[in-house]
Amino acid sequence: MSKAFTKETESDEDDDLGLPPIPAGGKNYITPEGYARLRTELLDLIDNERPKVVEIVHWAASNGDRSENGDYLYGKKRLREIDRRIRFLTKRLEIAEIVNPSLHAGSDQVYFGATVTYVDDQDVTRTVTIMGIDEADSSLGQVSWISPVARALLKARVGDEVPLPTPSGARTLEVLEVVYPAARPA
Repeated sequence: MSKAFTKETESDEDDDLGLPPIPAGGKNYITPEGYARLRTELLDLIDNERPKVVEIVHWAASNGDRSENGDYLYGKKRLREIDRRIRFLTKRLEIAEIVNPSLHAGSDQVYFGATVTYVDDQDVTRTVTIMGIDEADSSLGQVSWISPVARALLKARVGDEVPLPTPSGARTLEVLEVVYPAARPA
């Protein structure tokens, strides 16, 4: 039997490996900018990258023996990776709920999209921005809205002290400042 008709070893279940789970009954909140980034990545994969790889695989397949053809083997592997990412992005964008944090500009209460400065009970001051699961980047001081820190801070106001459960016991965070991005003209 030809290899063309055999089932791939990787299943569709691999789509969700290593991905942060969305809480049961929860929404996939995302900022307008985060949604635009994911949508741009999806369209680039569909319109640019996938067609290029398909062309390389087609060319490599026309060269004959596929068992030792590096371009063909690598191309097929890359094609699976691209298809997996396309499925992931499509699923996430379908369930995304866009939340514009600038609607809360001027508020002293912590909601999704807020940049919050707080001090903990060891006098360490930190600033975090509460973002969507698919867009938060810890190296930029962003935390997912489902992270323990964000969950402790949500709905708090400037001056409030909130408990943060940690493995070594509860810590106290005091909210010092809440800032939202300014509304952008359409």
